[in-house]
Amino acid sequence: MDPGAARWWRAGAAAVALAVTLGCTADSDGSPDPSGSPSSAPSSSASPSQPSGTPSSPPTPSASASEPATEPPAPAEPVRFSGARANADVRHLAGRIGPRLATGPSYRRAADWVAARFRRLGYDVQRQTFPVPAGDSWGVPVGAGRSANVVATPPGFDASRPHRLVGAHLDTVAVAPGAEDNASGVAVVLELARLARSEEPALPTVFVAFGAEEPVGDGDALHHFGSKRYVATMTRPQRRALRAMAAFDRVGVGRVVPVCTGPLSPAVVQRQVLRTARRLGVPTTACGDNTTSDHWSFEKAGYPVARFGSIPYAGYHSAGDVPAVVAPAQLARTGRVAWAWLRS
Repeated sequence: MDPGAARWWRAGAAAVALAVTLGCTADSDGSPDPSGSPSSAPSSSASPSQPSGTPSSPPTPSASASEPATEPPAPAEPVRFSGARANADVRHLAGRIGPRLATGPSYRRAADWVAARFRRLGYDVQRQTFPVPAGDSWGVPVGAGRSANVVATPPGFDASRPHRLVGAHLDTVAVAPGAEDNASGVAVVLELARLARSEEPALPTVFVAFGAEEPVGDGDALHHFGSKRYVATMTRPQRRALRAMAAFDRVGVGRVVPVCTGPLSPAVVQRQVLRTARRLGVPTTACGDNTTSDHWSFEKAGYPVARFGSIPYAGYHSAGDVPAVVAPAQLARTGRVAWAWLRS
C-alpha cells in the first residue's frame, strides 16, 4: 500500500472506531433501544470525567410502578361475642316464626333456618329425627308426631377424639313465641358457633339445636326427647370422647348468669365456668338439683354438665314470651362467659 493510501485507510478506521465508541456510550445510559428491550445495567467503571480512585455515588432508589409500596397489615380484630347479633336471632325466631311446637310446621321452618345458619358458617349439618308422643303442651292437647335435632360439627370432626358439646332447645310450648324460652339459648349457641369458626376452641365443639325439650306430660318419660335421642345414638368411641356438655336455656333475662348442675354430675364444669366468670368480672349465681333442661339427659348418662340460665320471669310458657322480654346485655354476659370457657 502506498503512503497516501495508508494515511487514508488509518483515518477511516479511526472514524469508524469513534462512531462505535459513541454508540456504545449511548446504549449504556439507560435509554431503551429502538426495539423496546430494556437497557443493560449501568457500567460499574468510573466515567472519563471522574478522578481515578473516587467511588461513584450510589444510585438513587426509585419506586417501581409495578410494585407499589406495601403497608403493614392491620392487626386482626379480637373475636368478640355480640349481644346485638344474638338478639337479632331472638327476634327472628320468636318474632317472625313464633311458637315452635316440636312436631309442627313452624318448628320445621325454624330447624331449616338454624341448619342454614350452621352451613353458612362452614359446619357439617345433620338431622336426627325421632317420634314424640301425644300429650299436653302446657294446657294444649297435642297429637303425636316427629321432631328433629339439628347437629353441627366442624369440618373434619372426629367423634372419637376429645370434644365438647353445647346445645339449646329450639322448640316451645304450643302457645308461646318462646323468646326467652328458648330463642335466647339458641341465639347464644349460634353466636358461639360463629366465634368457633373464627378462633378454635380449646377442644372441638359440637353445636346442637335440640327438638322436643318441652314436656307433653309429667315426668322424665315425657320430657327432653331430643337430647335423650342424641345420647341414645352416640357410638361407643363418641361416648368415651365427650368431655363435657353445656345447655343454654332461658339466658336472656336478669343481670347475673345462673350456672347450674343436676344432682348427679360432678361439679367440674360448673366450677370451671364460675372461675371463668370471676376472671371476666361477670356476676353469677350457682345452683344444683336442676333437672329441667337438656343437660339432664347427658348428666344421667354420666357426663359432667352445666346449664346456663333459668331466672324466673313473667312471660314463662305464655303468649307474653316475646322478644322485648330479652335483654341483649344479658345475652352478651352469658355469651362472654361461655366463649371464654370454650377457649380455656
